[in-house]
Amino acid sequence: MLDQDIMREATRLTRAGQLVEATALLQRMLHGVGAPTAAEAGPARSTPARLSPLTIDGEATRVGERARSAARDAAAQVHTVQHTTAQGTSKQDMPSRGASALARKRFVRRDGFGGLPGGGLRGPGLRAPAAHEIAPEGARFVQGGFSNAAGHRSYKLLIPSGTHGRQLPLVVMLHGCTQSPDDFAAGTRMNFAGEEQGCFVVYPEQPSGANQSKCWNWFRTGDQQRDGGEPSLIAGITRQVMQDHAVDPRRVYVAGLSAGGAAAAIMAATYPDLYAAAGIHSGLACGAARDLPSALMAMRQGGAAPAAARGPAVPTIVFHGDRDATVHPINSDRIAQSAGARGTVSVVRGREPGGHAYTRKILTDRGQVTSEYWTIHGAAHAWSGGSPAGSYTDPKGPDASREMLRFFLAHARADG
Repeated sequence: MLDQDIMREATRLTRAGQLVEATALLQRMLHGVGAPTAAEAGPARSTPARLSPLTIDGEATRVGERARSAARDAAAQVHTVQHTTAQGTSKQDMPSRGASALARKRFVRRDGFGGLPGGGLRGPGLRAPAAHEIAPEGARFVQGGFSNAAGHRSYKLLIPSGTHGRQLPLVVMLHGCTQSPDDFAAGTRMNFAGEEQGCFVVYPEQPSGANQSKCWNWFRTGDQQRDGGEPSLIAGITRQVMQDHAVDPRRVYVAGLSAGGAAAAIMAATYPDLYAAAGIHSGLACGAARDLPSALMAMRQGGAAPAAARGPAVPTIVFHGDRDATVHPINSDRIAQSAGARGTVSVVRGREPGGHAYTRKILTDRGQVTSEYWTIHGAAHAWSGGSPAGSYTDPKGPDASREMLRFFLAHARADG
């Protein structure tokens, strides 16, 4: 079956509600495997079974998460992660016995990825981070909520100590799939950087009711538009924090990891009047996908080259591991294109002591750094320089949180 035939069949299965079968078919195509035989496919299932994640011993690749979530929202495929746990190994969880034969075939060992450096990478589910790993002593980490016509989202907010009524910068942090504000805060340690630099840090939370794997729905057209869907909720949280606290309106920033990185790119593209700069880690450009098939293709091969920004681009800093098998590294180039990156290019190469080498491309326009693109050599799908207290982190990389904050604080909107 040709790729175009597989895409048509996957679309038909999705419309028919056969979500497990549609996603399995797309995964087989992306991995270079032909369409299943009738015997492999088995009877159609109108109600897909929920599956447990699969991990593989040693240098592990997780192929898929819950099958129904992966089919309903392509962002669930952002869980296909090469990692080792903090202990160096991970155990194997097989799909439930009630899963269809085809769904069970989705959990495929990828021995070709063996030998990749694992560092301190870990997936969710080891333990919840302790309070002292989430926020520094003296700061407050409080719960909030925001509602509008698009729904409701909770959030956690870091209020740094010693504000004394001063207007401070605000960083909006968008977590990846399966993560929570506490988990993301612990892994990135952005709260500690925010306390040191005197910044508010807010973490909107994607509930499982909006996406079963708690991914931001970056691939849906209704969630890629200003004043609608999830962008309106994230912008609403941003403005609510600005209204309730002493936030400098000229220094408001947005960042995210994976699906959250894709959402951050959307926020920068749709609200350039709100955010002074953006940080995108292992993410995709705004408009990289419009539906399930194009989302899976974008993550595997890179999305279609987007149109450059029409107006002044939001300054952007990007991090991506060159061994990322979940979101293809070419997507960082797509982000540069969509941001209209221009100017004089300089390249800095270095290595984190005892860790990964990196290449940092810096674009400068009229003496002002407009964007930075960091390629972390040997790194997979994880927050660079993060703490093993949180999920999907790689302590061997340069500290993405501190580098993002450095970049952010060098940029302020002129029309505050």
